[in-house]
Amino acid sequence: MSAAAREHMSSIDTAWLRMDRPYNLMMITGVMVLEDKLELEKLRRTVSSLFLSHKRFKQKPVPHANGYYWETDPHFELASHVRRIGLAGKGDKEALEELVSDLMSTPLDPSKPLWQYHLVDSYEGGSVVIIRIHHCYADGIALIQVLLSMTTTSPTEQIKQRPIRTALHKHKHKTDHDGGIFELLFHPFEAVDHAVKAGQHLLEEGMEVVRHTPDLLSYAAHGVGVVSEAAKLLIMPDDNPTRFKGKPGVIKRVAWIDPLPQADIKVVGKALGCSINDVLLSCVAGALRSYLVEKGECVDGLEIRATVPVNLRPLDQVQNLGNYFGLVFLELPIGIADPVTRIYEVRKRMERLKGSYQAILALGLLGTLGFGPKIVQASAIKVLSKKATAVMTNVPGPQMPLYYAGDRIKEMMFWVPQSGSIGMGVSILSYDGLVQFGLVTDKNMVPDPKLIINRFGAEFEQVLLATMMESWGETANG
Repeated sequence: MSAAAREHMSSIDTAWLRMDRPYNLMMITGVMVLEDKLELEKLRRTVSSLFLSHKRFKQKPVPHANGYYWETDPHFELASHVRRIGLAGKGDKEALEELVSDLMSTPLDPSKPLWQYHLVDSYEGGSVVIIRIHHCYADGIALIQVLLSMTTTSPTEQIKQRPIRTALHKHKHKTDHDGGIFELLFHPFEAVDHAVKAGQHLLEEGMEVVRHTPDLLSYAAHGVGVVSEAAKLLIMPDDNPTRFKGKPGVIKRVAWIDPLPQADIKVVGKALGCSINDVLLSCVAGALRSYLVEKGECVDGLEIRATVPVNLRPLDQVQNLGNYFGLVFLELPIGIADPVTRIYEVRKRMERLKGSYQAILALGLLGTLGFGPKIVQASAIKVLSKKATAVMTNVPGPQMPLYYAGDRIKEMMFWVPQSGSIGMGVSILSYDGLVQFGLVTDKNMVPDPKLIINRFGAEFEQVLLATMMESWGETANG
């Protein structure tokens, strides 16, 4: 194999590759529901000209004595990666959820580059594109940029291998963007922006170390804050036992609900002096609480942890693939019944994460584990996964309609993988004035995620009603 066709895989990407387990596959899965029918050949042309303009997607991970390399697949065939697939039964949303569940439970072929496009060419008068990509290729921030580089803002606009443009400002749920949809940088949570800024100088100084041979001691030299944060992670107890935790199996189940109007969520957040994320996370906590109560579990004072991805990618690296994000642990106040009180508690906890170095440490730890023996990484992931119940990702997307292969995107949804023994993933995506909730669960723990996801809308209605009553009370007292 020539040197030009081979590249050394970073230790962080190696860590994500080696996290694969039969019960938790390290795939990012996305769904695009298109307004009109899309022909298979047109999808293949789009993937060939735009997606494959990134040479990484013609490469596959190959083990070597000193780690893993990216090697160009000499037998690459587009038809093996972009395929038509049908829906069972009535071909409705329930059938689509069943199909996505099956695909999320099915490993990618390791003899080929680890990604696939599946086209459902007949769904509610239109089509659906399901995308599966192994996490070792890129994190969610990079993959969103790839997706956006393949879309247009009108059905007639043409794309010819348009590069991903880097972002120089944050995207904060705006309804229009002077710089266009490619001038966006997505941050998972606004409330941790300060944490990113606080650690940015540290990250910039040590990025080469993090990429190749990370050493957490080098971070400790930067101050007691990092040392203190590392100590907290080491002594953090296992998460509270609920039916959401247990021994994972190989079958996953996904569900998503009709999107909520983002404007309504903004109104609630503004009325309560909280961020949109505070409101959304409180709804998640409320839905989980309601489900546990129905199942007869005691929720008094209960908290469960969720790991939250935090973007740590330097601005000059936005256009690159690979993984450059850390994780923070957020404690969800499941035990609080009152929706407004719960929102304020979520806000307080998110505020505490502002100065946290958890994300920086997590990135360095992943790099260290990827560089070391596989058995050490497996043991560390096993320990860390016991400290959380769910993975929770929130992506603020473009607030205008987008077109893929000339076809309007009606809905978008995605799910990130869960590592170790974690059996639940919550995904929140805003797009074109709407907010979409998605959930993936392990069948061994929660066989029907609809029983949880269907509560999200009701939880928001409770928050909205409580906010209106509180505002009315303030007006009356005033």
